Amino acid sequence: MKDVWDERAEAYRTSVTHATDADLDLVVAFCEPSPGRTALDVATGGGHVARRLREVGVEVTTADASPGMEPDVVCQAEKLPFADGDFDVVVTRIAPHHFTDVRAAVREMARVTRDSVVIEDTLFISDDHELAEKLRDPSHVRSYSEAEWLSFVEDAGLEVERVEHFVKTHDTEDWLARTGCAGETAERVRTLLAPVASDDGATWQDTKLILEARKVN
Repeated sequence: MKDVWDERAEAYRTSVTHATDADLDLVVAFCEPSPGRTALDVATGGGHVARRLREVGVEVTTADASPGMEPDVVCQAEKLPFADGDFDVVVTRIAPHHFTDVRAAVREMARVTRDSVVIEDTLFISDDHELAEKLRDPSHVRSYSEAEWLSFVEDAGLEVERVEHFVKTHDTEDWLARTGCAGETAERVRTLLAPVASDDGATWQDTKLILEARKVN
């Protein structure tokens, strides 16, 4: 999938839904940014979390499996090439549903932080929604329930500090275009999204889970 993500890089850098919105504000706040604080942004994508953290003086290292995303370090989330406790905070936003082994990725994020881990991702809605996501983007692996997320975090030796939910509205055409989904496949996706879409299908909504967890000493 790396070549696919290289091709999509610019679309994600300029994506309004990724670059703005109150969920981004909340993720940044959960990172407790301050000058000199160190952060690792895992699966940085368009780099929006990193940009916001750097604006307030955080020393950010970005990591992504796609070279096209232009991260500081090219690596899988499941195999972070950093020492134990290298960063004050490790953050990942709207990416874990692409991870092949999400439990391993959370364990790695817990390993390389000395303070906290901040995660945002889409909550599981339904099997139909999962199929819509996979048809629109074959790199989608799975979205998880809140109970599953709490299990992942606790099994990694982290203690949940804060959990928030954010209902995010997506422009359907922009969302489909970002991965080049068109034609009959796009129509099938629209049909599957109908339960969470506006009456005219122009937008649809999902719920993001945003959590902060602390390293257990």
